[in-house]
Amino acid sequence: MTRVIERTTHRPAIPRHEPASMPDLLERARALVPLLRERSADTERARRVPAANIAALREAGLFRLMGPTRFGGMERSFNDLVDVGAEIGRGCGSTAWAFGLVSIHHWLLATFPAAAQAEIFGADPDVVICGSYAPVAKAIAVPGGYTVQGSWGFASNCDNAQWSLLGVQFPPDEATGLPRGPGFVIVPSGDHEIDDNWETVGLCGTGSKTIVIREPVFVPAHRVLTYAEAASNRPPGTLVNSNTIYRVPFLAAIPTSLVAPAIGMVRGAIDDFLAMASVRVTRGAVAGGGRSMAEFQTVQLRVAEASAKVDAARLLIERDLRDVEQCAARGEAITVDQRIRNRRDQAFAVKLCAEAIDAMYAAVGGGGIYLSNRVQQAWRDVNAVAKHISLNWDAVGSMYGQHVLGLPPQGQY
Repeated sequence: MTRVIERTTHRPAIPRHEPASMPDLLERARALVPLLRERSADTERARRVPAANIAALREAGLFRLMGPTRFGGMERSFNDLVDVGAEIGRGCGSTAWAFGLVSIHHWLLATFPAAAQAEIFGADPDVVICGSYAPVAKAIAVPGGYTVQGSWGFASNCDNAQWSLLGVQFPPDEATGLPRGPGFVIVPSGDHEIDDNWETVGLCGTGSKTIVIREPVFVPAHRVLTYAEAASNRPPGTLVNSNTIYRVPFLAAIPTSLVAPAIGMVRGAIDDFLAMASVRVTRGAVAGGGRSMAEFQTVQLRVAEASAKVDAARLLIERDLRDVEQCAARGEAITVDQRIRNRRDQAFAVKLCAEAIDAMYAAVGGGGIYLSNRVQQAWRDVNAVAKHISLNWDAVGSMYGQHVLGLPPQGQY
């Protein structure tokens, strides 16, 4: 297939009043589910989240969930983000994926230096920021900042983004000679192109294309954050944002924004399956013909298994997020043990979601091979989530095993 290059465009913020309570936020998310469901097939075919879905999320006030209050944000908890994201995921997994990343990038921007927050939030409190975290390019030090150039894959929702958060390797500090290691830079969408290469079997509508910067682009020093700063419990943004959610190390929390869509997709698939199985009569010519699908014990058991596993996944994430937020609120550092445990549980929660949707898809019958079947769509999408490197059980589970067995953990935490 011929690849084409697209350029993103700015989409201005839509002013509105902010909700004051979590029940209100959940109700706003719930109200969008029918609309998102109706558009989900078109979203897959378009291979990107429609601008209309982004506008609906803006209008509902949901993008301000994790932003700082001084720029109109709500500074909600990570568990609130998971619950809202999971609700959106019942309607459209790809839109929930985009929502989670926009929200968590608002949180991450709030940990950057104050000047970056003023520049970006000050222009648009509902700003859409996409991201590609792998430090695949080198940042070159120049007066006042750095230049960057290269390509970054898997930049979800980049078609709708005004800014891009990109992973780079920084050169050693000029004053001390000490390594700065990997980290993030933020560039405006006008500074890059999009390689339209997102042809996938799952998460098709996320538009996770490749960002390309062909010529060196200048990034001022205030739009820079190192991984060490992001994991420090005291990133630069905490000088102006006092809420303790901004002291949680980024990998102890960021991947949960991607767990939430998986939870929502499984819940939506269970709803769809129950609606179908409660009225469907089997037409098998060999065995079981003429019986209600709900009467089969295998069907009953798979519904029970799927619902238990998705509930277990949510409870695991809830415990971990509450733990690190409470530690941050007490002024305690988040330990390596807690960070690696959270990484383990993020991946295990997605593993449970994949097992849950596998159970549903195994019971859906011949109708499940149609692309119009929503259980089938969730099956593809949830298993695609499980392939994400931050949530891959083999990669993250082995890191936890290395740690508790006294070996150096191989991975990011």
